[in-house]
Amino acid sequence: MSILITNIKQLLQVHKHNVTIVKGEEMKKLSILENAYLYIEHDTIIEYGTMDEYHPIEAETTIDATGRIVLPSWCDSHTHIVYAGDRTGEYVDRINGLSYADIASRGGGILNSAKKLQNTSEEDLYNQSIKRLDEIIKMGTGAVEIKTGYGLTIDAELKMLRVIKRIKQDTLAFIAPTLLAAHAIPEEYRKNKEEYIKLITNELIPKAGDLNISHFIDVFCEEGYFDIEDLETILKAGQVHNFRPKIHVNQFNILGGVALGVKHNALSVDHLELLNDGDIEALKDSNTMPVALPGCSFFLGIPYTPARKLIDAGLPLAIATDYNPGSAPSGNMNFIVGAACAKLKLTPEEAINAATINGAYAMGISNMYGSVTRGKKANFIITKPMNHYREIPYSFAHNPVDQIIINGQLL
Repeated sequence: MSILITNIKQLLQVHKHNVTIVKGEEMKKLSILENAYLYIEHDTIIEYGTMDEYHPIEAETTIDATGRIVLPSWCDSHTHIVYAGDRTGEYVDRINGLSYADIASRGGGILNSAKKLQNTSEEDLYNQSIKRLDEIIKMGTGAVEIKTGYGLTIDAELKMLRVIKRIKQDTLAFIAPTLLAAHAIPEEYRKNKEEYIKLITNELIPKAGDLNISHFIDVFCEEGYFDIEDLETILKAGQVHNFRPKIHVNQFNILGGVALGVKHNALSVDHLELLNDGDIEALKDSNTMPVALPGCSFFLGIPYTPARKLIDAGLPLAIATDYNPGSAPSGNMNFIVGAACAKLKLTPEEAINAATINGAYAMGISNMYGSVTRGKKANFIITKPMNHYREIPYSFAHNPVDQIIINGQLL
């Protein structure tokens, strides 16, 4: 399969030499070719340049992109799209004034989703989840992380991993599975959290490691869930089985999870609605990507990640959807890019960098995804006609996607 795209109004995120992360001031720059062409063979970017440099290329499919923007597909590095049913009832409860914590204390929230998932067959869970994935691919996402965490039993967590493996096999999009080993404390362990942590460290993590589906481990480090000591215990157990941390921290409280994540070489620390100077200092000179989830802040009405503090401190930033049934029931990365500009005060250039190359970094795949570089994987969005790429975040409630190319295939 070969695809030639000509007369591209703006080709975004172009790098002659491979770039795997952008930080600080670099995030304000977006490398662009005006009036460009792009040539793809099989699943690989082969050539690109300006139309002034173009010499005829034979291709099986030729697309005239006059008036359109072409950019790398979105890389969504934090989702929970394998879940059962929905939590629309809790949505109404929140409208009526109940907080996230109030709902959780009544057996709602994660425990509600876990009960539904435990009672859902593996086939049904797969069918619900692949439908969600297909939907976000159509909206321009070409690489996505999928977490477990709604199982809360050994069998249900392993069921989730098997579903994620099947999804990975059945889709053209890149899937990064993550074992969210500690998401909430089941009701039966409420008065004996230590026993549940032993179950995680002694049984779940080894069994998940044996499946060889995921190489990332996650913990929800938060008051009422898992504290800093729990986090360290679980991360150490994960490292024995070659799981690298990608962790939930600083959503409602600052407990020290950022620094601990850095200590354990976390690939990413996600949420960060609250930050202090110590967190920022811990992230400096580390290999850990801060990830903001503005869709969650929008839906729950909680603070937004202070993204400007991170970028102005010279740090990188990725943005992701947090797609889940309770606090961010949308996988629309186009909205997330718009929200990053409107609410996190990112420039369009910073937001696109955060949703492409840095999103890929937060999944450990930016060597092959997230930019237009010869030899990288061919995952692209071709937009509807527009005057400038800044219209993508500006028109935040509109779908900018006209066509998509995933793994070198036009869908």
